[in-house]
Amino acid sequence: MAQINFGGVMEEVITASEFTLEQAKAVLKNEIIAILGYGVQGPGQALNMKDNGFQVIVGQREGGNSWDRAVADGFVPGKTLFPLEAAAQKATIVQYLLSDAGQMTAWPKIKPCLNPGDALYFSHGFGIVFSDQTGITPPDFVDVILAAPKGSGRTVRTNFLAGSGINSSFAVHQDYTGKARERAIALGIAIGSGYLFPTTFEKEVHSDLTGERGVLMGCLAGVMEAQYTLLRKHGHSPSEAFNETVEELTQSLIRLVAENGMDWMFANCSTTAQRGALDWSPRFRDAVKPVFDELYESVVSGEETRRTLERNSAPDYREKLHEELETIRLSEMWQAGAAVRSLRPENRKP
Repeated sequence: MAQINFGGVMEEVITASEFTLEQAKAVLKNEIIAILGYGVQGPGQALNMKDNGFQVIVGQREGGNSWDRAVADGFVPGKTLFPLEAAAQKATIVQYLLSDAGQMTAWPKIKPCLNPGDALYFSHGFGIVFSDQTGITPPDFVDVILAAPKGSGRTVRTNFLAGSGINSSFAVHQDYTGKARERAIALGIAIGSGYLFPTTFEKEVHSDLTGERGVLMGCLAGVMEAQYTLLRKHGHSPSEAFNETVEELTQSLIRLVAENGMDWMFANCSTTAQRGALDWSPRFRDAVKPVFDELYESVVSGEETRRTLERNSAPDYREKLHEELETIRLSEMWQAGAAVRSLRPENRKP
């Protein structure tokens, strides 16, 4: 396992050249891996493992869109596709990839399906860390492990098909067999991770919930909306406001950051842009720091999970979610975005 210097801090990472796919196959050769849930993370992880040659079955509620999607992806009812409980009973590794609210609801039926020596696998620490809210308390005769891709389920699959991988963390919450760490790493390699780094269930969920609500999604969406609205208020056209707020970021600048870091992006912009970014960055940092402090405390205290479970368990959740997303889609900013995307060269009809 490699020791890498991350900004002066030495950390362990595990790459696919150090723990190879063949090693993963040797570790998991007698395992039947059941993916429970075929919504967000399920399809990418299931298909990647299937393509990598592992024994994979899917558990999903019959008759819904996700069941039909699994069938379309090549899983066969009665052979590799089963109702949730049936899949869990057949498996030696249960990858519990339902939504957080779905995990809580299904747990009373899934727990009795676990046998001594099985592994219960998560891609998010939510259910275990906040078990006082979710009720998910595994029996003491199973391994409880985690491999958490640092990206969407869609990206897990597209990166795999492109020949790369998405980085994942891994953790062991309970080691009944003495092989929990080895199982977790092997599964991380099996799902196509670029590299793996160790964490704990607690650290994973605290960082993940903060990141989703912060820079990765919530903060990004809020900052974009604020700048777009400001530019429109001062007479800039929708096209100009959107291009300066979103298009240049996603199609140009963020790619430079991904390539070689923020300093590389600054170095490849105009001197005027460099000076402005360097001068204003600390002001934005200091302005949002209190918001991030409040956010992290809300995550650690369990307030974020409480609100999430309460809202996501409501019978009309999907209808209300559709309304919220529709409001975003129909806003001037994202209608402008749709128009801008349609004008990209790759989207123009010949």
